[in-house]
Amino acid sequence: MKVLHLISSGGMYGAESMLLNLASSQRRLGCEAIIGVFENLHRPHLEVAEEARRRGLPVVVVSCAGRFDRRPLKTIGSVIRECGVTLVHGHGYKSNLYGYFSAISENVPFVATCHLWTSATLPIRVYEYVDSLVLRRADKAVGVSEAITKTLRECGVSQEKSATISNGTDFSYYANAPATLRAELGIGKRPLIGTVGRLEEQKGLEYFIRAARGVLTVFPDAVFAVIGEGVLRPRLTKFIGELGLESSVRLLGDRKDMPGVYASLDIFVLASIAEGMPMTILEALSAKRPVIATRVGDVGKLILPDETGMLIEARDPVALENAVLRYLRQPDFACELARRGEALVQRSFSADSMAQAYVNLYDQVFRQVPRVLSTSIEGRA
Repeated sequence: MKVLHLISSGGMYGAESMLLNLASSQRRLGCEAIIGVFENLHRPHLEVAEEARRRGLPVVVVSCAGRFDRRPLKTIGSVIRECGVTLVHGHGYKSNLYGYFSAISENVPFVATCHLWTSATLPIRVYEYVDSLVLRRADKAVGVSEAITKTLRECGVSQEKSATISNGTDFSYYANAPATLRAELGIGKRPLIGTVGRLEEQKGLEYFIRAARGVLTVFPDAVFAVIGEGVLRPRLTKFIGELGLESSVRLLGDRKDMPGVYASLDIFVLASIAEGMPMTILEALSAKRPVIATRVGDVGKLILPDETGMLIEARDPVALENAVLRYLRQPDFACELARRGEALVQRSFSADSMAQAYVNLYDQVFRQVPRVLSTSIEGRA
């Protein structure tokens, strides 16, 4: 079995991390994986391609000049034929659109993973509507959380074609990583509270910053770090300045040393107002970091209140402030929850178990496709 994974990336975030973990683990299961990354004209973002090569995964860069560029269809079709691809797997609306039409053109199955629909802007809502039309026609459409799968079904994806597969992580990347961020910031033993994600409304960063202001009245030497990049940087920079927090709340942009970032944190926070199955929580727990997260998506499967972390309601900076203060005041409590969280992830959310679930799903697709398609697949195997 040879799978072409397609992604149009905005940087190294959750979907990219999930994809790399999936492809790496599928290789260990004997399923060959090729990573196809769109090189968009105005936002190329090839970080995931660089990391895939570092992990020894084959990579194809798909140039795309704009919304109506037909060249990616030709490129993807050539990869399918020349590499003997037996299934195309899309990750995101652009990848799904091009991947679906390329797959049907080359007579191979198409599977898609929906990581999250945010409906953040009118253009994104249009793209997500088009994505829903594509996913109805996919051989399988996977949601990374039960809530996302429910949304897919509400948008017309049949129950037979839909499935839920939780994300998984590779623990080896986070074990015994050096605290690179802490050393770089030169903050010594000062408390470091961090969050990771794109600078977008969905991530609830305003609430993270508001909570920081309250925590700093009790622990004035604490440092708050935001890892990630995005369209809200100017607004967040202005907001931090208005609150007078420039020396304590730092927007650090994208990083390539995420294991070292997690190792540096005393507390990891996810303040999102919408999520699927956040890779950042899986990674933070793999690094044995105490986690505070909002009750969104499938976060509740990872963060069991006062057992594997602290769970709060979204858009509640006071609750977030109180949770951070509790961890800072009770470090033994924080360490115990982090230990239990790591154990939960290792037990139930490994990259290998995720990869096996997808391979099983691919096998199901191969059994269900029409005989003429099955014959084509056997010829490519």
